[in-house]
Order: sequence, then C-alpha cells, then structure tokens
Amino acid sequence: MKEKIAILEQKEKEAEEGGGEARIKKQHESGKLTARERIDLLLDKNTFVELDKFVVHRCTDFGMDSKKFLGDGVVTGYGKVEGRQVFVYAQDFTVFGGSLGMVHGKKICKVMDLAMQVGAPIIGLNDSGGARIQEGVESLGGYGEIFCRNVLASGVVPQISAIMGPCAGGAVYSPAITDFTIMVRNTSYMFITGPDVIKAVTHEEVNAEELGGADLHNTKSGVAHFATEDDKECIALIKELLSFLPSNNMEDPPRTGTDDPSDRKVTALRAIVPENPNKPYDVKDVIAAVVDNGYFFEVQELYAQNIVVGFARLAGRVVGIVGNQPNVLAGCLDIDASVKAGRFVRFCDCFNIPILTFEDVPGFLPGTSQEWGGIIKHGAKLLYAYSEATVPRVTVITRKAYGGAYDVMSSKHVRGDIVMAYPTAEIAVMGSDGAVNIISRAQILQAEDSEAERARLIEEYKKRFANPYRAADLGFVDEVIRPEDTRTRVISAFEMLDGKRQTNPPKKHGNIPL
Repeated sequence: MKEKIAILEQKEKEAEEGGGEARIKKQHESGKLTARERIDLLLDKNTFVELDKFVVHRCTDFGMDSKKFLGDGVVTGYGKVEGRQVFVYAQDFTVFGGSLGMVHGKKICKVMDLAMQVGAPIIGLNDSGGARIQEGVESLGGYGEIFCRNVLASGVVPQISAIMGPCAGGAVYSPAITDFTIMVRNTSYMFITGPDVIKAVTHEEVNAEELGGADLHNTKSGVAHFATEDDKECIALIKELLSFLPSNNMEDPPRTGTDDPSDRKVTALRAIVPENPNKPYDVKDVIAAVVDNGYFFEVQELYAQNIVVGFARLAGRVVGIVGNQPNVLAGCLDIDASVKAGRFVRFCDCFNIPILTFEDVPGFLPGTSQEWGGIIKHGAKLLYAYSEATVPRVTVITRKAYGGAYDVMSSKHVRGDIVMAYPTAEIAVMGSDGAVNIISRAQILQAEDSEAERARLIEEYKKRFANPYRAADLGFVDEVIRPEDTRTRVISAFEMLDGKRQTNPPKKHGNIPL
C-alpha cells in the first residue's frame, strides 16, 4: 500500500506542477496567477474537489504522443464560495498555452453537466490560446460540445466567465453565451481574428489591446460586463457577484439582514431630482439614496451609459435595478442601451430577481445612425424583455415618460405590477413644446402675437399633461408619492409582491427580435 500511495502522490505532484516551474514563473512575470492559484482564491479553503486530474490527451500527430501533461491544460472540479456550491474550470496557460483539445473539452463538459444536474453556478476561468491545432476537428468538436451546454444551461444555472488571458477564435463564443463576462486589464483580450490576420485581410493596423482588450469590450462592444485591474480583483468581483445570485432558476436569490430601516425617509431625493425637466441629474444618486446602505453593484458601468443596470438590496432582498440616466443623452433609449437593459431584465427574470425601474426617459434617440442601425428592432428587445418578465416589478417615474419609451420602461401596459410617480413626473406622447407645435400650429400662426400665444398654449398643455395625474386618473399610475417616501413605498410593494405567481402562455419559446 505504501508504494501505491507513493505513486499516487507522485502523480498528484506532477499534475499540480502543470507545465513546470519555468512556465509558472513566466506566467507570474506576465502579471497572471496560475490556474490553481486562481481556484484557491475563488473557493472557500479546503473545499475544492478536483476531477479528472490525471487525464491526458490522445493525440499522436505532430509528435504529440511524446508531449503529455496530466490534466491536459485545464483544472476542473467543484467547491464552495461563501458556503455555496459552485463548479469551476480554470484553463492552465502553462500547458500547451491553455489550448483546447478533445480531452480538455470533455473535462469542461463534465463539470458543466454536473452543475446542471445539481443546480449550481458554473464559473469558467479562461486563459487559452484557442483550439489545439494539432488535434484538428477534434478540438473544434470540443468547443462545440461546450457551446451547446452553455445554451442548455442558460436560464437554468448562472454562468460566469472570467477572461484572464487570451481568448481568441472559437473560444470567445462560450463567454458570449454566458451571463456575465469579466476581463482583466492589460493581460486579457477577446477577438474572433487576431491583429495579424486582420492586417493580412483588411490591411488595418491594430494591436491586441485595441482590438479586443478589456476597456474596448467594456466601453465599445458591450461584450464584457466588468473590467478589473488584476487577477485578484477579478476573483473578488466574481465572489461578490455570486452573493446577489441564486444557485439556480428554482431558487430565490439569497437574503441578508440589514441595519438600514425600511421606513427610512429619503429627504435628499427632493434636491436630487430637479423640478426643471431640462436639467440633468445622476440616477445613481437616486438609486444610492433608496437602496440598503446606499450600495449599488453596477453591471456594464462603462457601456451605454444612458441607461444604468445592476444589483442592490432592499430590506435585505436582492433586486435588479434599471434606470434611465439623464446625465447621458438626456436618458434617451438608443440601440446599445436597449440591448444592455434588455439582456439584464431577461437575466433577472430567469433567476427570480425582482426588478425595480427608475424611469426618466424623453424617448428613443433620433437620427439616421440609429434608424439605419435598427433601433426599431433593437428597441423592441427591451420591450420584449419587460413584457415577458413574470418576476415582481415596481416602476418609479421620477420625471419624463414620453412616447413609446414610456410604454417600454416597465409600464402598466407591459405588465408592470406597481407603478409609482413623483409629482414632477410628466407622462405624455412628447414634451410640451413639441406637442403644441404639432397640434396648435394653425392657431399659433393665426394669432396676433404668435409667440405669446405659443407660450400660453405650452403652459396650458403642461397643466393638462405634464404631470402624473392624468395617468393616475386612468389607473396607469398606481400611486403618486413624495420623493422622500420612495424607499418605504418600494419596499412595501415588493413585500406585497413576494408571493406573485404569473405564467406566460405555453410555448416552446418566443421569437425575440434578434
């Protein structure tokens, strides 16, 4: 037995050394942790159980039969984060550059299958040069198997992808399907084709960071949801994100205690939201004033900043928050904002997270670039997401709610459960100036003093429509509230909705306007 144990210990040591001391040193010199170091940071101490530690690839072409490493370049298994079960895989860049072959792919698929069966989140720590060229179509098959599982797991268990090194070619599609993608500045990148191929085909000069770095994907493409400074910050962010999420679609998100009173008055809101409808303000100040201890975990902070999305807690209960941002493009909805918010709303609905919407929207952004870019189709994604959502939904209209954008932002007409409005709310087809110019043009032209008549008609329109009371008369607004009562009223509404049960018509799935 002693001899056999010694053999086991030798194999374990060999597997844990990955590509060897020199390659581990190079990994550290490039500012990156190893796969095992990342897992150790992520999981609670002594909870990691590794699977398939001793497997090796089966490729014999190009001299690969003499180049084998135990584990085949990916560490897989399960453990706990803050006492909750998760499944994890971490690609090991010290072994074949983390490239994915058939066996490497099968290891990942195994933990994904187990995660689906037991209902626990899947966390992928990606650091890979892409498909293992020596294995040809077997490598591509491995990717395809992973992609398929990503799709099947979507909406069943949370899926989080951390890009902690290169991620190129087919490798990028798995993170793209998952729920959240986190990138590390200066050490990670994502792209379909690299700078050299682009130069050869299109003659464009671009480096990896400009083409697919963390800042690029967080600001321009929207592919990534978070950017962190290093591996440690990335792991810490994953752990915090998990604290807002349920383990699967059959559970509710975790609840915590709070010392922030539910009946706390938010007196600052009277000053935060200006009475002047043309004066900007920061919706994040509104959110911070209302939620527990002022803490808001923002998602995609750097992308489509005219809308704000993220997680917070109200009386210890997790909520997803969507808010128009008057500080950027006056809070208009555009293509990017619609897609960003639509995907976030659908995620919340998948995982039983109630949605709080702060509405201050003057409409959809006008312009040829928006129309030619498909704002009709993309704007409809947000409309679709809200309309199909069955989780508890509370909407607070702080100021403008104009046109079709009013309908889209979780109004009563798209099954918003409770709609509240401040006395400053304006709910109408459009602003007073534009409305009067259209409906009273002839009257203005015929008046002796056209400017005075126009001003009179604008004031009259404001009194009739630039307030929440017409909508309240019709039952489209459930309650007109004082701003300082926002926290109390919203918490009360979500407590009332706690037992909400709503289902959509039976179908295979809807056809969202992709």
